[in-house]
Amino acid sequence: MKILIAGASGLIGRAASAAFRADGHEVTRLVRRASTAPDELSWYPAAGELPVEECRKADAVVNLCGVDLAAKRWTTKRKNEIRTSRIDTTQTLAKIFIGAGSSPSNRPGVFISASAVGIYGDRGNLELNESSGPGNGFLSDLCRDWEGAALVAAESGARVACIRLGTVLSREGGLLQKISPYYRAGLGCTLGTGRQWMSWIELEDAVGALRFSLAEAAMSGPINFVAPNSVTNSGLTRALGRIFGHQLPMPVPPVVLRILYGQIADEALLASAHVVPMKLVRAGYPFRYPNLEDALYQALAMEKTEP
Repeated sequence: MKILIAGASGLIGRAASAAFRADGHEVTRLVRRASTAPDELSWYPAAGELPVEECRKADAVVNLCGVDLAAKRWTTKRKNEIRTSRIDTTQTLAKIFIGAGSSPSNRPGVFISASAVGIYGDRGNLELNESSGPGNGFLSDLCRDWEGAALVAAESGARVACIRLGTVLSREGGLLQKISPYYRAGLGCTLGTGRQWMSWIELEDAVGALRFSLAEAAMSGPINFVAPNSVTNSGLTRALGRIFGHQLPMPVPPVVLRILYGQIADEALLASAHVVPMKLVRAGYPFRYPNLEDALYQALAMEKTEP
C-alpha cells in the first residue's frame, strides 16, 4: 500500500512511518520545504497548496498535523496558530479527494485524520464513547471543526476516520516527557483536586490502533484512541510516585495552575473526560498496554520490578 503522511515529523508520525515501512508499505512524507529525499513531497498548507496529482497516487492519506497545544499560553494569536495548524492543513488535504479529476479510480480510498478527546470538553465522571456529543470550550470547538474539515473527503466516497487521541504516553514527547523530570526529582504532585479523569494511550498502542484502523474497512467516523482503563489525575500521580519512589504530598491548587497556564489549565489540566475506546474494543483491537502502570514502564523504557 502507498501511504501519504502529513505530520510525519511529530511524535506519532515518526513512529507510524517506521511501523508502516516495517509492514512493507511505501511511505511518502509531506514536508513544508523543498523536498530533499525520494520519499518526500513539498506542500504549503498555509497557502492551500499541495501536489494534488502526485498525492492521488497514494492508497491512503494519514493526517497527523498540529502544533503543540500546551507549548504556549492561549493568546488570541496562539489560538489562531493552533486552529490553522489543524484545520487549514486538513482542508488542504481534502483537496486530494474532491474537486476536478477526483474519482474512485484516481484518488486514495482512505483518509485517517487526527482529532482529540478534547472534543468532549469537561464532563466530570460521565463515561464517553464515540456516540457522545461534543462539549463546550475552545478545544471542543477546535476538534469539531477539525473533524468537519476531514469529513468533507467522505463526499467523494472515501472512507474517513477521525482518530480522537487521548494523552499519548512516551518518553520522546508529550505530557510524560514534560513531567517525568519533576517526578525523578521528587517534585511530582496532583493537579487540583486530582479527581479529573485523564484518558491516555501508550505510543505503541496509538501506532498499533492506527495500523488497525488503516487495515479494517469497518473503521470509520470518530474513533477514540485511548486505553480501556482511564485514570484520574491522582491515579496517574500515584502510579508515577510508585515508579520513581517519591512524590509531593500536596497538590497544586487550581488557582496556581490558572495563573501559570491561563485557559489551558481549565480546558486541559483540570478538565475531566472519562473516554472509552468502544469502537476499537468492539472491532477486536488487541491493546498491548491496557493498564497504566505497565504502559508507564514501557513508555519510560524502565524495567518493572516485582515487590
